[in-house]
Amino acid sequence: MKKPIISVIIPVYNRSNLLKEAVQSVISQKFADFELIIADDCSEENIKKTLETIPQIESISLKYLKLQKHSGMPGFVRNAGCKIAEGSYIAFLDSDDLWLPDKLEKQISLVAGNILICHTREIWQRGDKIVSQSSQRHKREGDIFKDSLIKCIIGPSTVVMEKGLFEKHNGFREDLEVAEDYELWLRITESTPVAYIDQPLVIKRAGEWEQLSEKYGQIEIFRINALKQLIEKSFFKTDKMALAKKVLSEKCRIYATGCRKRGKDDEALLYEDIARSMS
Repeated sequence: MKKPIISVIIPVYNRSNLLKEAVQSVISQKFADFELIIADDCSEENIKKTLETIPQIESISLKYLKLQKHSGMPGFVRNAGCKIAEGSYIAFLDSDDLWLPDKLEKQISLVAGNILICHTREIWQRGDKIVSQSSQRHKREGDIFKDSLIKCIIGPSTVVMEKGLFEKHNGFREDLEVAEDYELWLRITESTPVAYIDQPLVIKRAGEWEQLSEKYGQIEIFRINALKQLIEKSFFKTDKMALAKKVLSEKCRIYATGCRKRGKDDEALLYEDIARSMS
């Protein structure tokens, strides 16, 4: 049997109604040479039955993978889906996000020209309202490592990448509940240029449902710890290491200032010490 060009991986935990809409946005793609992998993190809802109710679901190549127990780790679930992927390229779609119909078509025409990873612009939607991105000034293509250190500037649902690149970097860290995408993009962008399509081809949605990115109120501490661990492992080359240390020092100083304001002096001392150690 001919293998698909792209393997699309949707990690899911419950959210059946949102999943149906996400899957429908994949089925509606103009580019049809793909397989869809649903990686179910042991949902309490009957995800397999939900999939059977989606119109035209039988028209696509579908794999359903249910994990043996709930992990709560998005990287672990995505990696599980990737292990059974047969495509030369992989694409991720969070179960509460949507793709516009020409998303895969535009990206595959770009990555087929020896580009290893490509992402696109997003539309940010909270409830029924569109959230402005006019303040987003970071670099989006080429060598984006410097900007990627500051925050996560690649949305997982926007990416198409060569499967070999993903495997080379051993995929997502499976022990991070938050910022696992930030951590992987740092490892990739440290040495790999990124292509970008400056068109909104993904709708990133937020609403009343629970999201890991909002579970803890703020996620900067997770980025700090992920970056710190990469530095401690001497992951970055000399020039990139100096930049990584500089950014980590600044992040720790800002975080420590916030701790002081909240009366958490012991925690502030800890991150002030980390900041000084990066000098």
